[in-house]
Amino acid sequence: MTDFRMPAEWEPHERTWMAWPGPNPTFTNDEELAEARSAWASVARAVRRFEPVTMVHGPGQGAVARELLGPDVELVERELDDAWMRDIGPTFVTGGQGQLAAVDWTFNGWGGQEWARWEHDAKIAGQVADLAGVPSYPSPLVNEGGAIHVDGEGTVLLTETVQLGAGRNPGWTREQVETEIHARLGTTKAIWLPHGLAGDYGTYGTQGHVDIVAAFARPGVVVVHSQRDPAHPDHARSREYLEILRGETDAKGRRLEVVEIPAPTVLTDGDGDWVDYSYINHYLCNGGVVLCGFDDPNDERAAGIFRRLFPERTVTLVDARAIFAGGGGIHCITQQQPKRGVR
Repeated sequence: MTDFRMPAEWEPHERTWMAWPGPNPTFTNDEELAEARSAWASVARAVRRFEPVTMVHGPGQGAVARELLGPDVELVERELDDAWMRDIGPTFVTGGQGQLAAVDWTFNGWGGQEWARWEHDAKIAGQVADLAGVPSYPSPLVNEGGAIHVDGEGTVLLTETVQLGAGRNPGWTREQVETEIHARLGTTKAIWLPHGLAGDYGTYGTQGHVDIVAAFARPGVVVVHSQRDPAHPDHARSREYLEILRGETDAKGRRLEVVEIPAPTVLTDGDGDWVDYSYINHYLCNGGVVLCGFDDPNDERAAGIFRRLFPERTVTLVDARAIFAGGGGIHCITQQQPKRGVR
């Protein structure tokens, strides 16, 4: 691939792609699946206020999806294993003439985790590209959409425990990963963080996705998860992320401006495990910010920061606790398709 780049998430979208939750190991019983479907539907409806949404659902799942989503979300049927479109779907890129294409990363169930299955999900990126009417380009790199974040001007955020993890790319060097990432995304500088949040290494964790840790808000500005409570292991991790990013420049040579986003006040889930609840895992759509909510005192505090960062956008809080229980957040279940003609 030459002359292609991944546009920043704040650039204009043609639509958003999502995948509908079906029975699978992520949702251990009917109650959890119902809660997940309700949460996915709430996100889809929130995004639909700003741009078209296409929901991919498994065979026999269309009726319940339509009932919860309403008439305004497009439905398409394909075989699915799970429901994390950010990770199983394509990464859309645009060419120098504004043409649209898709990167089809190799997907192996977040590093071949024991509970995961990916026979169908490994094919979804190519199928979504076909549905979008664009060519797809396979990559040998095992990678997911939640493991990258770009500023649209040459900079990409990565984490060592994902792209360099033994479960994904054994034998790959940092330089080889960067070469492949840059070739696919049109980036020229990678900023590496050593790991993700502590809770992301649990049963359904991704082993360190960057999109709950840090994200670009605009070129030169990055929002970072900030755990203020020393009792949580992410307190030390947050300090480390802040130190690294404050010492970095982007691909254009700008010193990064770092905006701390305070973590929710809750520290553990009902089983006593550390949570990785994060407001960083938001989604930017045309004219909107769909922000994870946790029925937490810091929800409105985070929303206020995002309103200041994106004064031209409407910030919508959506309860994301059922999504996080399955291993991700709002960003993890959405995937933007850039508007054609965006260079």
